[in-house]
Amino acid sequence: MRILYSHRIQSHDGQGVHIEELVRALREAGHEVRVVGPSFYDQAGFGGESPTIARIRRLLPGFLGELAELAYNLPAYRRLHAAWREMQPDFVYERCNLYFFAGAWLARRHKIRLLLEVNSPLADERAKHGGLRLAWLARRLEHWTWRSAAKVLPVTHVLAGILEAAGVPRERIAVVPNGIDLARFPPRPPAPADGSVTLGFVGFVRAWHGLDRVIEGMAAGPGHTRLVVVGDGPAVPDLTALAARLGLSDRVRFTGLVQPQDVPALVTGFDIALQPSATPYASPLKIFDYMAAGCAIVAPNQPNIREILADGRTALLFAEGGMWESLQTLISDPGLRSRLGQAARAELERQNYTWAGNAARVVAHGSPY
Repeated sequence: MRILYSHRIQSHDGQGVHIEELVRALREAGHEVRVVGPSFYDQAGFGGESPTIARIRRLLPGFLGELAELAYNLPAYRRLHAAWREMQPDFVYERCNLYFFAGAWLARRHKIRLLLEVNSPLADERAKHGGLRLAWLARRLEHWTWRSAAKVLPVTHVLAGILEAAGVPRERIAVVPNGIDLARFPPRPPAPADGSVTLGFVGFVRAWHGLDRVIEGMAAGPGHTRLVVVGDGPAVPDLTALAARLGLSDRVRFTGLVQPQDVPALVTGFDIALQPSATPYASPLKIFDYMAAGCAIVAPNQPNIREILADGRTALLFAEGGMWESLQTLISDPGLRSRLGQAARAELERQNYTWAGNAARVVAHGSPY
């Protein structure tokens, strides 16, 4: 099929990983994919954004920045329209972004089939964190964009409920979680001879992840545990200082920013993988990494996580404040770690939580028949 892929992503982070992996999977399946996005996306390094856009964000007051986001739809629509006329795609696939409606505009004007990927209710998200000045307009445009698609593809059933409440008909909603490329994960190494247990975390490290409690638990617990934090973030300096203060600098490792292709080898070295907290409607990429690596996983017991993991079968799911207790259970029981890790990997394969699987789902939804 011929697929026109539209986005407004400007940073090479988890969003960029999703775009690039899905496009690669679609092309490997034999489909023609043309990507139309901001030119400054290519200027950003992994984990960062375009220097030009970063300067604009610093200089413009909040509401003017939002008006600039709105104005971006004019050049975006022109590029998308030109690509549509030249390619004549079977459908348009767009990654939803706040104040971005070029794909919906094109679809309504020319009666084109639009598939809209939705990863979060962005207006509510930005309003909650104080980054939204024109909230009323942002919500109206977001809901209009959702309702303009022939098929809306949220990443969780929790998010599907939010879409339905905003007026998207249930029959036009199909959940497509995040995925992984299994071929990138090496076999698990044998258990270390010294009996040490490696705890691991992947992602952008924030204070609310609660890794401070893990480090404090390590100081009070058995001395054979280690922690590897793959990624960077605002909480790293404080966590580094905490580990030093507790005499754990030799047992806590911060890798800093790691390229996506290097993550699988690091995750495969985890005995226990941590998902300390999660946004209630998200489909965390790191969970699929952990499952692919065959790690024993601890994660919060909440509805969107239970869509992927089953407590006691493919992970240990903890109630609020109970992460360290779950870790202690796994640290002391290597047999349980092995069973959960093997079951998690088998579940990922059974459900086909892969980018290739997602590409097949997208193409199926792209067909009008």
